[in-house]
Amino acid sequence: MSMDAGAAVLAGTTPPIGTLEWLRWLWGFAAVRVVVAGLIVVGGVVLSKFLVRLFGRTVARRFQRQSVAQTVLGLLRVSTIVVATFVAGSIVGLGIGDIVLSVTVFSAVLGIVLAPIVGSIVNGVFVLADNPYEIGDMIELEDGRRGFVDDITLRYTKILTLENTFLVVPNSSMRERDVTNYSAEDERTRLSIPLLVTYEGDLEAARRIMERSARNVEEVIEGGPDIRIGSARYPAKPTCLIDAYADSGVRLSLRFWTRTPYKIPRVESTVRERIWENLTDADVEIAYPHQHLLFDEHSGRARVAVEDGSAMRPPDGETEDASGPTTRARDATEDGVTNADGDRTATGTGSPTE
Repeated sequence: MSMDAGAAVLAGTTPPIGTLEWLRWLWGFAAVRVVVAGLIVVGGVVLSKFLVRLFGRTVARRFQRQSVAQTVLGLLRVSTIVVATFVAGSIVGLGIGDIVLSVTVFSAVLGIVLAPIVGSIVNGVFVLADNPYEIGDMIELEDGRRGFVDDITLRYTKILTLENTFLVVPNSSMRERDVTNYSAEDERTRLSIPLLVTYEGDLEAARRIMERSARNVEEVIEGGPDIRIGSARYPAKPTCLIDAYADSGVRLSLRFWTRTPYKIPRVESTVRERIWENLTDADVEIAYPHQHLLFDEHSGRARVAVEDGSAMRPPDGETEDASGPTTRARDATEDGVTNADGDRTATGTGSPTE
């Protein structure tokens, strides 16, 4: 190798003296560009967290709904990371068109595999827009499980149940099922307790006892202005109504309002306990299903429908019913049976009688 060729190779691998020239020389290595791209992505993640903290209160005051505010802040964070990723891709030699094409192809492939997740995200947008419940609301699912809404995302709704367990339900499922919201608009909740009393008891006394028993419970609204639901108004004080006349007694329905929906089972149990205690000394009995079996003087008589393969006419004093003709009855006695010709035939140990 000549001296001129060796000098050229040495000049290509040796860093220049100036700072700017040195940076340009260093930028020529692919590994350096990859490291810088990684640092930009990390910086984008850190910047996204900073922006969420910076604009968190402003967004919360603007939207006033915690679920929507969290979604907006989440989109801000994701957008910051995406921008940082595009910048990092351009540094390593990927153009915006290449990145968009790669993301499109990748999204199309994942769209087929992750279609349920995409559906949950779309339904999550509708949940946030329709606002059937909000974070902190107490809801009840159609299977009877109750709890407080802990978080609402684009993919799922997280519920903290009354059993102190977390229930995560996809938003696609939440939009298809019936959800009862106890905390929407007004936390006051009306409950109803049925009671079946006997017909022989004092009906008015039973109604007064049930109303008084509910008023003596702390969580129950004793009275006050009527509570409005839509265009209708309902009494705030406990009210006992006659629901129906049942087979075993009169069915009463006690309707009352609770201040909050958070202790419904305990309130119902306390009201039932007070009713039981107050009914003990009153002329009121709780009815229960029962039947009385009565036997008249004709019990034990056997009726014959067909004799000798043909239906017979009923004897004097008897009529045909809707089911068809009835033959003469045979009087069953301990000593014998009278046959169709009027002869008496003995049964058991006696001799026949003419």
